[in-house]
Amino acid sequence: MYREFLTHIITRKRLNEFAARYPDTNNALVDWYRLMKKNNFDSVEDVRELFPSADKVGKLTVFNIGGNKVRLVAAMHYNRKKVYIRAVLTHKEYDNGKWKE
Repeated sequence: MYREFLTHIITRKRLNEFAARYPDTNNALVDWYRLMKKNNFDSVEDVRELFPSADKVGKLTVFNIGGNKVRLVAAMHYNRKKVYIRAVLTHKEYDNGKWKE
């Protein structure tokens, strides 16, 4: 179960850069950031309580954001309460699979 706590998200810069390229995604990215920041997750199951479409892909967690327009790939370090944003991608960029390299 998630509870109120401060999660450290590294790095917001990737969100800002993506929103600058795709301004229509800004509100959805801001909402994701705020929800992640104010919650504390102990497992991917906890994440799915808040983000039901979150998927575990290897050691990474993939979030579908903005009505399935955006894929956010993150490394979740539950023990350290840190989220490392690895990539913010369009659906097409995600499907290309280059983010896995």
